[in-house]
Amino acid sequence: MKQPFESVVAQHGATVLRVCRVVLGPHDADDAWSETFLSAMRAYPDLPETANVEAWLVTIAHRKAIDVLRAAKRSPLPVDEVPEGPAAQGIPDSEDAGLWAAVKELPNKQRQAIAYRYVAGLAYAEIAEILGGTVDAARRAAADGLKNLRNTYPGAIKKGESS
Repeated sequence: MKQPFESVVAQHGATVLRVCRVVLGPHDADDAWSETFLSAMRAYPDLPETANVEAWLVTIAHRKAIDVLRAAKRSPLPVDEVPEGPAAQGIPDSEDAGLWAAVKELPNKQRQAIAYRYVAGLAYAEIAEILGGTVDAARRAAADGLKNLRNTYPGAIKKGESS
């Protein structure tokens, strides 16, 4: 028997928010998170009981993030000052803003692969399905993203060094 949708939100909401924030940044993540769960709520009754709910939600979040990015390209809204700062809720180790800034600078596919692998904990096969490529391509994007982070993030542990 499937669990109530409220339980799904409680169980996976934080993961989906972290993924949205890594892919979109804190400004647009809340909207993408809301759109993700609105779509998920409509489709949840038809979801098979054996489905991987977290991967399903991350797939929806990925599509909503793409929608937000496309909409942002069509209608940019420049402002001189941001009225309020982003909240730290949902950002893992939000005190380490430099890491998230380095992740934000990664190429889009690498950033998404890093988010889905290391924030959501998805398997490479699930990432490949979301990104629309092969398992090897998803693994390569995540590896290239880690390599770039090691080269650009000052706090990164270099390959072969101990922590």
